[in-house]
Amino acid sequence: MVTVSPSECEGVSTWAYALQLPHDARAARIARVTLRAVLSGHGMSPLQDDAELLASELVTNAYRYSSGPATLRLCGLGRSRLRVSVRDANPHIPPPFDQRSGPVRRVPVEADGGRGLFLVCHYASAWGGYPVGGGLGGRGGKLLWCEVGPSAGAGPAPRPVAAGPLDHSLR
Repeated sequence: MVTVSPSECEGVSTWAYALQLPHDARAARIARVTLRAVLSGHGMSPLQDDAELLASELVTNAYRYSSGPATLRLCGLGRSRLRVSVRDANPHIPPPFDQRSGPVRRVPVEADGGRGLFLVCHYASAWGGYPVGGGLGGRGGKLLWCEVGPSAGAGPAPRPVAAGPLDHSLR
């Protein structure tokens, strides 16, 4: 299922696409293909590499650590900024998205995994996460989000951004 909601807000072009993904190992690939098409269609191809990496990591985590479907949402914030969010049914918000774990820690070289969210935090200009109520299968869950592209202000966006219900459309 794909939901599209283009709009004009205060003279700035904004849009959003939502894609429901089944609990399937192919979900990350489907998310990347969809993201490429969306960014190309909106003239935002320069964000493609970073956005693909971030979406892939978030969708892969949803598949690995949740037992149900996930929802990928892509939201254009102006002409050169993108928010990627993934909602799943697992209520656990992992560090550093939980806002309580402190700074992002590097993963030891010999570790077999654990680099995905480190990469998200490294390549994203902002990120956050928050719990969500019912919806996917009637259970609670979480939404993790990140942004790529130049920040709205003069300087870089703060890291991390305080968690809070920023993505109301996925409730």
